[in-house]
Amino acid sequence: MEDALNTLAQEAHELYLDPLVPILDHVPTALEFYRDWVAPNKPVLIKGVFDDWPALKCWDVEYLREKIGSKEVTVTVTPNGYADAVSEGKFIMPEERSMKFAGFLDIIERKSKPAGVYYIQKQNSNFTEEFQEIAADAGLEIPWATEAFGKKPDAVNFWMGEEKAVTSMHKDHYENLYCVIHGEKQFIIIPPTDQPFVPYGEYQAAKYVVHEDGSYDVVDDMETGKVPWIPVDPETPDLEKYPKYKRAKPYVIRVEKGETLYLPSLWFHHVRQSQGCIAVNFWYDMEYDIKYNYHKFVEGLLR
Repeated sequence: MEDALNTLAQEAHELYLDPLVPILDHVPTALEFYRDWVAPNKPVLIKGVFDDWPALKCWDVEYLREKIGSKEVTVTVTPNGYADAVSEGKFIMPEERSMKFAGFLDIIERKSKPAGVYYIQKQNSNFTEEFQEIAADAGLEIPWATEAFGKKPDAVNFWMGEEKAVTSMHKDHYENLYCVIHGEKQFIIIPPTDQPFVPYGEYQAAKYVVHEDGSYDVVDDMETGKVPWIPVDPETPDLEKYPKYKRAKPYVIRVEKGETLYLPSLWFHHVRQSQGCIAVNFWYDMEYDIKYNYHKFVEGLLR
């Protein structure tokens, strides 16, 4: 079985995956996007997708402070920047706080330095739920993507945070179009066909409680129970502990201001960002077709 799984990954790289993530200098049509990228489940970096958004020119700290500085928004806080990640033998989720957006901007500008690492990352379509006052500055869908997928986005999310905030390696059941409006993001991504080399474990769910003096507690979330998650850090992988991971072939992609990354469903990804990076992403629900069946089949073989 191990030989067959190795062959699966090798042939995927040889037959259809690109050696580097391609860059499109033009906005694709719905047909081109679906034919060349969605159907083969391949990532692509696209320029010019949202050149007409006012946000690209006006979303700086001064503008945001004036427009929504007094707004209460949901912010996550961790002691070390790692939210929804394996640490101390548990899967630890961030503390969530409601705070004035102006206070959050003070942290981004380093005018205020409270304990912890702050990140706006709530993924429940927070852009449409909490940031209505600036929603007209950006899109609530990407029209050619909506046409290609045959559906509206399930969620539109707003992201902004400190450079220490890190998204640990995971995968999503969404087609993801990630638009960077200010700063830059670094993605480390791994194709689903490399799944045999990506370690998983079962970890007790817990949450951080971060105190004003910088100390913190980790409180078990007994209601959630055990969570399957990836323990490896792709930036400094422990190959003695996870020897199979050395067979994985990750891609490293920098997504800069004005660029959009199409991250296909089921691709593993780890994300870093520059200080104060601002992004909006669109999650379109994936099709649960034969691609998903094959993915679950391989997943079952690895148990």
